[in-house]
This record gives sequence, C-alpha cells and structure tokens, in this order.
Amino acid sequence: MRRIVAILLVAAPLGVAAEPLAVPRAVAADPLIDAAHPAAMAAFVIPARDGAINAVLYSAAGVGPHPALLLLHGFPGNEQNLDLAQAARRAGWTVLTLHYRGSWGSPGAFSFAHCAEDAATAIAYLRSPGAVARGVDPARIVVAGHSMGGIMAARVAADDPAILGAFLIDPADFAAIGRSFADPAQRDSFLVGEVRGDMAPLAGTSEAAIMEEVAHAGHALDLVATMPALAGRPLVLIGATRGIGFMAEAAVMAARASGARLLDAETLPTDHSFSDMRIALASRLVTWLAQFQP
Repeated sequence: MRRIVAILLVAAPLGVAAEPLAVPRAVAADPLIDAAHPAAMAAFVIPARDGAINAVLYSAAGVGPHPALLLLHGFPGNEQNLDLAQAARRAGWTVLTLHYRGSWGSPGAFSFAHCAEDAATAIAYLRSPGAVARGVDPARIVVAGHSMGGIMAARVAADDPAILGAFLIDPADFAAIGRSFADPAQRDSFLVGEVRGDMAPLAGTSEAAIMEEVAHAGHALDLVATMPALAGRPLVLIGATRGIGFMAEAAVMAARASGARLLDAETLPTDHSFSDMRIALASRLVTWLAQFQP
C-alpha cells in the first residue's frame, strides 16, 4: 500500500506527536540471558483449509506462560516488521508471525478472504495445547497488523471479543478502496500502483482476482465498520503522513463516535513502511503492550 494516497481524498491528519516517546529498554537493549529458560525461535506450519500457513514463533525468555502477540504483515509482505517482533519478545511477549496462504511459499491460494481466515486460524493456534506447551498464555492475546495486516488484525479482533486489544499500523481499508473504483482512474491507479508490481510472492491468484475482490470487499474488510466492536478494548491507530494515514483517521473518528475510551491515535511523519521511524514505532508498541503484563 505504498502509493494509494493518490487515489482517495485525504482527510485531516491526526495530530503529530510534539515530543518523542521515551525509548523502552526492550527496544534499545538486550535482556539478561536466562540460561534455564532462554528465548527461542521455532519455524513450523499451521494447517489450514486448502493449504497451510508457514509460521515463526519468537518465544520469550523466562518462566511462562507469556502473553502472545499475533503480528500480521501487509500486501504482499515485503516489510515483515520483525524488528517489532524482536522488541516485543525482549519485553516478555511470545510473538507469532506468519505468511498467509498463497504468499511467500505458504501452500494454498492467496486472497484477502483467506488472509482474514488465516488470522483467525493463527489465533486458534495460540490457544491450542501445542502453543500452551510452548509457554503461551491463551488468555492474554493481542493482535497487531501493518497495512493489509491492519485490517486483518482489526477483523479478527472484531470477530473475537477474547482478544485483549489491537495495534493497527497505517491500516488499509479495502472497502473504502473498493468504493473508490467507481472512478475508473482511481481503479487504474490502484492496479498499477499497488497490485501489478507485487504479484511475484503470491500464488493461486491474479491481478484480475485481486482487483475483483477489492471491488467487492464490503463489510468484512471495512476498517471503519470494525471500530464499534473494538471500541471497548485498548486500541491503537498509528498513521503515516506519507502513507495512508487518512484511512486511520477515518477509523479514529468512527472509534470515537462509538465511545472508545482506550484509544491511542497518532500520525507519524514518515512513509508507509515507517522507514525512518522504526525505533519510534517499536517504542509505541512496547509501551502499549506493557498494560497487559501481570
């Protein structure tokens, strides 16, 4: 979602922070090594309907159980945000990352509907006996997602009230994008600017299939429509001034209208990948996660 800013009207931006957030230790320094219960990483496959999900679990050090963060990447996933996974792990969280079906070698066909299903499948895994055996606390799960992963995180949290909170990073609203296709020029801009150059890591799909799915995204992938279901839980919406922060702004307005009291909203002066504000982004994530620690 690098160039989508050109296809929609830009809403008034969220306020840019006047002062930098203090950098938590977990962002800037390694923890002491726990020789008895060291941090670890495991790659494995989560079974899924008509395919499978290639996943990596970053397990926190120390005696568990540990709270868990599901971290979802965008379309197609060139930015993995693994620096955020490492910072969260240093802060005591076990982090699950994945590649959706049909992306980056995961078996199956890619689609946005499958991405939403895969997020729900990943949450189910984090509550499974296998995850509990790896030290996951199934009662303390939050989700974070970037760009396309932002709407997937919002969707799975909206559908699952047991998820404690959601951290959305310059999230995409596919329903809004689809509505913009009423203007052929905007449809062409999305096709050329967002889809055409990002097909290589994807399988079981095509430019036409992706464009058709966006055109009919509807309620299931409507970022604004998820806000009432999230308004009662801790929620972060961080936009990017050179990204698609106006989509986060629309969601913020909807969340506030729904009575959100645990909402943090901010736009950072960076691009969609937060290329020059990675420490700032990690600091905000780790600071937000601290509220869920026992």
